[in-house]
Amino acid sequence: MDASTWISVALALLLCRSPAGALELQPADETIEKSQGEQVNLDCQFTVSSDDTGQLGIDWTFSPSGGVEQTILMFSDDRTYDQQGEWKDRAYFTSKDPRSGDASIEILNLKSTDTGLYKCRVRKPPSMKSRTTTLNVLIKPAQTRCYINGAEEIGRDLKLMCASKEGTLPLTYTWEKLTGTQKLPATATKDSSTGVITMKNASQEYSGTYRCSVQNRVGSDECSLVLNVVPPSNKAGTIAGAVIGTLLGLVLLVILIFCCCRKQKEKKYEKEVPHEIREDVAPPKSRTSTAHSYIGSNRSSLGSMSPSNMEGYTKPLYNKVPNEELETPPSQAPAKVAAPNLSRMGAIPVMIPAQSKDGSIV
Repeated sequence: MDASTWISVALALLLCRSPAGALELQPADETIEKSQGEQVNLDCQFTVSSDDTGQLGIDWTFSPSGGVEQTILMFSDDRTYDQQGEWKDRAYFTSKDPRSGDASIEILNLKSTDTGLYKCRVRKPPSMKSRTTTLNVLIKPAQTRCYINGAEEIGRDLKLMCASKEGTLPLTYTWEKLTGTQKLPATATKDSSTGVITMKNASQEYSGTYRCSVQNRVGSDECSLVLNVVPPSNKAGTIAGAVIGTLLGLVLLVILIFCCCRKQKEKKYEKEVPHEIREDVAPPKSRTSTAHSYIGSNRSSLGSMSPSNMEGYTKPLYNKVPNEELETPPSQAPAKVAAPNLSRMGAIPVMIPAQSKDGSIV
């Protein structure tokens, strides 16, 4: 190495070396894992010397994975500057006076988006130091569901499934039997990364309660199910019953539709055809009333007759009631008899009182 090279190295060391008594930060860089919803304390302790005479300045920044650096908190000119946005009311200095040498901060209600690199930078001219903390916010397993895939029948193959809706990978699944022999069937094969147990040629000894536990680095969750292996069912009878039930349902539906349509047609017909109101025809006169009226009219006419006008009438004629349906032909009508002849024949003149139209005697 020549002289020029030695000079260059010496100058670089002088430029990079902090002055005597420069501030120091503790602890060293670290990595922290926390669960979503928890809180975390990011330490940053510093010490200064008499040579550090400048204004104290502290700032915390956050850089998401592959993202742009952004400021969380600042302390300058003996006062704290809080940031707005997603850090508002979630990040603050743990010490009331950071000038005491404690620049640590606390973050509440952690989110998965809080995962990234946090840097604490302390300035006390002419010195300046910084330290970083890598924070991984993990999600606990949650909303884990257990279910059976396949027919629970003797001789069939089936699977016990376990899946967690939430949780940061990797997840580890563990199955156990809680009843009976409390041992998994000998033919069961399990996959701890997917949470699936495959059972071949199931038997009634497989029946019981099973529990699945899932965990990751920050938490765990579990679920359970009941397996009941039964003899094979009569599928032919089941299918026949389903077909018959479906046909009966269709028949009832057709009958219902037919009745509804018929009812609608009847209502429509009643609206279109109005009801006719007819006046009743007067009943026919009876023969008795006709005969009485006939006799009454004849009596009234006979009552007004004088003996001279009673020719052709004899006593037997007034005792007969004429028939309305049969009329005597003109050729058979009795001949008129004069009053003198009636006297000679022994007839006695009789006065018949006349009647008015209303039936009173005149």
